Amino acid sequence: MSVDVVLIGRNEGARLVKSLASVVPQARRVIYVDSGSTDDSVANASSVGATVVDLDMSVPFTAARARNAGFEAVMAQDNPPLAIQFLDGDCIMTDGWLDAAEHKMRSEDDLALVTGRQAELHRDTTIFNQMSDFEWKRPEGEIEACGGNMMVRVSAFEAVGGFDPRVIAAEDDEFCTRLRKAGWRLVRISPEMSRHDGGRLRFQQWWKRAERTGHGFAQVGHMHPDYFVRERKRGWVFGLILPLLALFGAVL
Repeated sequence: MSVDVVLIGRNEGARLVKSLASVVPQARRVIYVDSGSTDDSVANASSVGATVVDLDMSVPFTAARARNAGFEAVMAQDNPPLAIQFLDGDCIMTDGWLDAAEHKMRSEDDLALVTGRQAELHRDTTIFNQMSDFEWKRPEGEIEACGGNMMVRVSAFEAVGGFDPRVIAAEDDEFCTRLRKAGWRLVRISPEMSRHDGGRLRFQQWWKRAERTGHGFAQVGHMHPDYFVRERKRGWVFGLILPLLALFGAVL
């Protein structure tokens, strides 16, 4: 095994414990980047041998910053890897994923990124979890972008300068867009990569995520006008045009 894993998280609690338990047996090294947790996250990561990086919280937090910090910590070690697997601390990695993804990465030199199938761990607990599970269902093969759980070739990461720390949400889409524009290929393979424990039990939790997603559509769409085109159009339709039509109809 020659793949290192970068885990990022904040106050994930028992979810991080489960994530670490799934990663440590598969990875060569594990880097955990903590974003100001007040629970036992740092202690839990240290107890299983992960290298802990405490993110400087005096600077506005973004997931992009956390992943970049993890990358830097990996590259500061001896014998850097061919690729790094990024994983969110609320996800459980499937057994055998690293082997399958690394094999794919080594077989095609123009691959910058390999991702896999993902599912919601407690899909039927709430309708919000079901909606998240639906989001994870994406086709295999060549892709334009994926979520933050991904295996990335080190040379490709360095070639595009990593994640953009200015991007508040959809930093993974923005990163993938720059990889494609630089001539790299991105693929999703059939093996299951991870199970996501979103824990969305209330409408407020789902709404907060929806707000971040909308911000990502706007910011990344502004940076890359050819991307998120349909999503931004839907935002105008459902956020402005339909409410105005409803108001107009009520007045009539």
